[in-house]
Amino acid sequence: QVQLVESGGGLVQAGGSLRLACAASKIRFSINTMGWYRQAPGKQRELVASIGSGGNTNYADSVKGRFTISRDNGENTVYLQMNSLKPEDTAVYYCKAVTLYVNYWGQGTQVTVSS
Repeated sequence: QVQLVESGGGLVQAGGSLRLACAASKIRFSINTMGWYRQAPGKQRELVASIGSGGNTNYADSVKGRFTISRDNGENTVYLQMNSLKPEDTAVYYCKAVTLYVNYWGQGTQVTVSS
């Protein structure tokens, strides 16, 4: 069974840092893009950052300069380094893996930033 297992969420004070990781396993097809999304209470899920298989990246304007996405293709793992965290970054963060035929989602990890 395909799994995307996220880790690294938690509670941090404003200005602090967290590093999220997402490991994909048992995916039959090549993963094209991996990304991180987040959903705050009462809001729609939004893209935070994505990275293609060649390393090209895309960031939401709200996290540019603070978050960095990276991936290890050999391990099918994607990371999100989050610095200078703000209370408005509080959300459940979800990992997504995009293949040619199907998309996969992780179960989500909570990130809470206190002011």
